[in-house]
Amino acid sequence: DRKRPFQVTTPIYYVNDKPHVGHAYTSIACDVIARYMRLSGREVFFQSGTDEHGQKVEDSAKAAGIEPQVFVDDVSGSFRDLLTVLNISNDAFVRTTEMHHREAVQHLWRVLVDKGYIYLDNY
Repeated sequence: DRKRPFQVTTPIYYVNDKPHVGHAYTSIACDVIARYMRLSGREVFFQSGTDEHGQKVEDSAKAAGIEPQVFVDDVSGSFRDLLTVLNISNDAFVRTTEMHHREAVQHLWRVLVDKGYIYLDNY
């Protein structure tokens, strides 16, 4: 259906190190799809972003001798810069450490618990 809005997202890039050619490739691939859909007359929302949690991030920050948040601020900025250099047409860039992301995830979790989709059990 050519009238329905179209959404596309890059992988959520993990920030334990700077971007490489694989990140460029997936960003360009998503950008090509987004641009094609826009040219086809579709309303498009194109999102990219970074996943800023995990043991590897903490380990990388420790190896660099800086606090994890300072580390992810720097590396996440490198991913934003990559999109700018490549002229990627994303509409949003989401970082998992941003408050609006945290609030959205907490809301989704509460809804899923309230509807009984998340529960404790024996497996």
